[in-house]
Amino acid sequence: MLRKEEPNDRDGALSGLRGFIAESGFEAGQKLPSERNLTDRLGISRGSLRKALDELEREGTIWRHVGKGTFVSGPADAEAPDTPPAAKIGRHLTPFRMMRARLAIEPAIAREAAMNTSSEALARMEHALEHSRKAQSWQAYEQYDDLFHRAIAEGSDNLLLLSIFEQLNQVRREIVWGTVTRHTPRPSEDHFSFEHHDRIAAAISGRDPVAAYEAMRTHLRAVSAWLFRDV
Repeated sequence: MLRKEEPNDRDGALSGLRGFIAESGFEAGQKLPSERNLTDRLGISRGSLRKALDELEREGTIWRHVGKGTFVSGPADAEAPDTPPAAKIGRHLTPFRMMRARLAIEPAIAREAAMNTSSEALARMEHALEHSRKAQSWQAYEQYDDLFHRAIAEGSDNLLLLSIFEQLNQVRREIVWGTVTRHTPRPSEDHFSFEHHDRIAAAISGRDPVAAYEAMRTHLRAVSAWLFRDV
């Protein structure tokens, strides 16, 4: 008969894992050893380890990417009373879960835009597409990428969806923009986002909600794979 795990076992696994991470000097973005390695080092069961990992992920100490492993998050500074809500959320949300949120929300917004967009919103999308291709730096590209996705949210003609998008986008900046490593000074001419953005814009302009939903979903899945390509 298996021994039922006691609360002290879980607490011991959690404190042991915390101590291991702190004493090993892991930096933000570094990958932790495998679960088998950790159970051997800490002398705990696989079940206790996974409960401890779940707790640390909820706290924002680590983040996990399915199929690639567990990674240490950046240090969470004490929050000042006037810390913006997006910054507070960003400190407790992993990049992987941020992308899951985008996948849940932005395709639906694109679908609504295909049914409700105005000529003004379409013009803003085209403006963003044109200037993003001419961007001479990643910072400039990201500004027009931001404008493109915002124009889609505006095209939904739904103030609540636009508000949700704005908060999601602010959290995205908190999590991603300061941590992504760039290997070139600007996006290459064949960067996948250009073609994806064209497909999204064409579906919205063509008033095809199903195509708009799928095009945005395909795009965000590719963004997720690209963000985590080096981990």
